Amino acid sequence: MIFPQLSQFTDVALLLLRVMVGIVFITSGWNHLKDPEGRSKDIEASKGFTIFLGAAELVGGLGVIFGVLAQLAAIGLILIMLSAIQRKIFVWRTGLWGKSGTNGWSYDTMLVVMNLVIVTTGGGNFALMK
Repeated sequence: MIFPQLSQFTDVALLLLRVMVGIVFITSGWNHLKDPEGRSKDIEASKGFTIFLGAAELVGGLGVIFGVLAQLAAIGLILIMLSAIQRKIFVWRTGLWGKSGTNGWSYDTMLVVMNLVIVTTGGGNFALMK
């Protein structure tokens, strides 16, 4: 390690990672829940599934932010993102970057890896419940 003195900030860095991941999923989940009919058309899913997805993203995002069963929440969010990646690749035939450079599955892949860090580290010591 080049800068071992920075390891004292690991828990702060993991907290910031959890907050960022949580914000992304909470806002996405909220968008699903506030207009499930419109969102269901956008993601080509049923209204019921869109409501379930929104609730899962919202609860998972809150769990990750507050560190309440953060590892389980992160695993759930990974599964959601793997499903999104599968749909983008095999159903919508979207490339890594997408047609506009921002609508591919690169963003989804980053969220999988970010959640994988939370799963493997437990999300750090700044958590309400481990």
